[in-house]
Amino acid sequence: MKTTDKPLIKQGWLRAVIYFIGTFAVVLLAQTVATLLLPSDFGTESGDDELLDFGLTYFVMGVLIVLFTWIVRKYVDRKSFKSLGFTWKDYSNEAGLGFFAALAMLGIGTLILVLLNFLSFIGSNTNAGLLFIEIVIMIVVAFVEELLFRGYLLNNLMQSMNKWLALGVSSILFAIFHGNNPDVTIFAIVNIVLAGFFLGLNYIFTKNLWFGIFFHFAWNYFQGPVLGYEVSGLKLTSLLQQSMAGSDVWTGGRFGFEGSLLCPLLFIVAIFIFSLAFRKRYEQVLLK
Repeated sequence: MKTTDKPLIKQGWLRAVIYFIGTFAVVLLAQTVATLLLPSDFGTESGDDELLDFGLTYFVMGVLIVLFTWIVRKYVDRKSFKSLGFTWKDYSNEAGLGFFAALAMLGIGTLILVLLNFLSFIGSNTNAGLLFIEIVIMIVVAFVEELLFRGYLLNNLMQSMNKWLALGVSSILFAIFHGNNPDVTIFAIVNIVLAGFFLGLNYIFTKNLWFGIFFHFAWNYFQGPVLGYEVSGLKLTSLLQQSMAGSDVWTGGRFGFEGSLLCPLLFIVAIFIFSLAFRKRYEQVLLK
């Protein structure tokens, strides 16, 4: 039997809604499966054991989300999984741009906090094993969340509405997904909306995920395991040990740099600069 190229559900926004609801069900299933796999003292450990518990839970969730996305893409969208944005050729430069953009933004923000005497580094941790595990965890987090929010949701929303409106909606959904993170605040949610908007900027012009994946990975890994901030409220083992002396408004407190007033300022500037750059670079291609 020949399969038509037309989606099973015509409206892109409706496919996005169904997928988002289904993803929440998948997350609940993943948490249940991970709890069964975890030792009986889960939730009572501290430090390194908590990191491994989180890594296992997120890995199970990631595998199920990728499988769920593949099924929906093939049987509902009736398109290939790769078409969500995994073409590497001609987009490797985008990946590098995303990676170094994250380093630059975190570097500028951290330098400002140090110059204001709100932050200092008081030691280092050389546990190479845990730092490597965190690399793996952050790769999984970046891949899964970019696949979910930019690869599928933004992709389908753009088929039903203006690309900028679609980007805004997907960014709000991205923030909702992080709404249960430890020590989350309204201010932090606003910052995550801005982060989602920035992560999707390249996608609305290229429909390619590598910029977002590499930015997302570098942002999380250098924010937490390297510089020592909490990552969206999650405390991780870090190479550098911090001492905070400033107000939580500036430092982000227990939520990490993403809860800092510096974070939205950096993202707003970055959104302005990168949107102009991507528009100039790709708009003629899109018109053709």
